[in-house]
Amino acid sequence: MIDLQGIEPDSAAQLRQAFDHKKLAHSYLFVDPTAERAKTTAYWLACLFNCTGKNRPDGTCRNCQQILSGNHPDVLLISPEGRETLGIDQVRPLKAELAKSPVESTCRFFFIESAEKLTAPAANALLNLLEEPIAPVVTILLTTNSNQILPTVRSRTQLLTFGASSTDSKTSQLLASGLTPAELAEVGETTDLDQQIKYYYEEVLADDLKSVVTAYQLAALAPSHAIQKYVLIQLKLKAQAGLRQPAVQMANMKFLAGLVEVDKLRFSHVNFKQALEYLALQGKR
Repeated sequence: MIDLQGIEPDSAAQLRQAFDHKKLAHSYLFVDPTAERAKTTAYWLACLFNCTGKNRPDGTCRNCQQILSGNHPDVLLISPEGRETLGIDQVRPLKAELAKSPVESTCRFFFIESAEKLTAPAANALLNLLEEPIAPVVTILLTTNSNQILPTVRSRTQLLTFGASSTDSKTSQLLASGLTPAELAEVGETTDLDQQIKYYYEEVLADDLKSVVTAYQLAALAPSHAIQKYVLIQLKLKAQAGLRQPAVQMANMKFLAGLVEVDKLRFSHVNFKQALEYLALQGKR
């Protein structure tokens, strides 16, 4: 499930402006050193186009949920799926898809992940799709290095570069939330930890009993005080961001109230795993 909180704000703002003025390009090249922000922003754009909620994209309406879970018939992702290259056999189905009208939308979205892995035949097969698409479609190529994209492909897309601003913003936000520079350095690389935090937050919000198991797994990834502090700050930031979504506002208010109780438990020397389990089970009380 894609988490819309992982978008790159500056790039999203540019895309929203293009959307609002009905000036979305039919093909984009998203260049992002971290890869994940660009992919999330691509899905955010598809949600923006298809959302039926009041605060578009709210991430909670039926269309958004279908898109974010990879089950919307008009949003297609092409991925290497563990292969070293993206071959013509993986790209060719897109040409067939162009002959089809949108099923539930007025436009289709094609995402090509790790576009730098496109073979020359596959890239050339894309050219007609990028130049003059037959059907209403927005094609987004996602890459970590635009120099590895064929010039003929690159010239037919609108370039959107994702800078380091999101990383800098995250660091500033963590420092402003009480994490010291020394603690931030101790936390180190957080990719796996952030994924587990995301799973835990979503499961607790959904009142899913799996959150108890995830609490144990998350605690195992946070052996030190600094990492535990990082986890709780990230959970708080996610819940605060969730307050802006009317459909889950109450659930996030309850989550934040639970975090206050967790702080009290921690002050009383309750261990981290038990505190997370308490939060996971708060909806069952």
